[in-house]
Amino acid sequence: MRAIWTGAITFGLVNVPVKVYSATEDHDVALHQVHDADGGRIRYKRVCEIDGKTIPYEHIAKAYDDGERTVILTPEDLESLPAERSREIDVVEFVPNDQLDPLWFDRSYYLEPDSKSLKAYALLRKTLADEDRTAIVNFALRQKTRLGALRVRGNVLVLQTMLWHDEIREADFAALETTPRITERELSLSAALMESFAGDFEPEKFSDEYQEELRKLIDAKLEQGETIDTAVTFGEEPEESKKGGGEVIDLMEALQRSVERSRGGAASETKAPAASTAERAAAAKEPAKKTPAKKAKKPA
Repeated sequence: MRAIWTGAITFGLVNVPVKVYSATEDHDVALHQVHDADGGRIRYKRVCEIDGKTIPYEHIAKAYDDGERTVILTPEDLESLPAERSREIDVVEFVPNDQLDPLWFDRSYYLEPDSKSLKAYALLRKTLADEDRTAIVNFALRQKTRLGALRVRGNVLVLQTMLWHDEIREADFAALETTPRITERELSLSAALMESFAGDFEPEKFSDEYQEELRKLIDAKLEQGETIDTAVTFGEEPEESKKGGGEVIDLMEALQRSVERSRGGAASETKAPAASTAERAAAAKEPAKKTPAKKAKKPA
């Protein structure tokens, strides 16, 4: 892992230098948009609505619009804000762990102790664990002033960014104003049903089935040669394209076919084993009447 930020935890006269690392990562398959006719990448231009010109990044500023007036904020304006330059995770108070609602939490970060602060880091970690408390902190990260919760997870300190109080919506639903009558028998049956599903949470038992199937589908297409040269997507013409090769694949259509086949197979699951993703992809290539594969068009 690579540190995204360095600073120090401060409370009173205590200073604990630390490095900050993202504790989570996105496992989704990265997809991009292409033209279905020729596989060319779809790009979005930064066009000014006044003069119609494409604007380079160095001339793009942020702005606030109140509906009638616009205030332009330059990078220099934003850099002038004092909080953005702070490198301190300032402890405001230590609160009981059970006072924190998970709804308040946003993103999580691991804190690594600096080699010179191992004892101070260990002391803070043990004190938080022994006292069953979480430190509420203020700090600045990625151009924003943050509220955070500093707590213990195993042998590491974890910093979780928190939403501000005015960012939490009230659950204001009319249906909640009426309390239906619940009998003892209904409550007993509900508790019995819940008990039948009871267990200890083991996160490794759960997986993202959609992403796993998407990866299998992509692998199957790669193995079967249902691809085009990546250079084509950038407007370049490879030798295969000049010779008439390069089949264009509509990924969304393939996904839809796979989902429909999967749903259709569920009803007959007891009669025959479900086909693998690769088999379904192969079956999609062999309809009753074959149609010629599309050819990659030559750029003008």
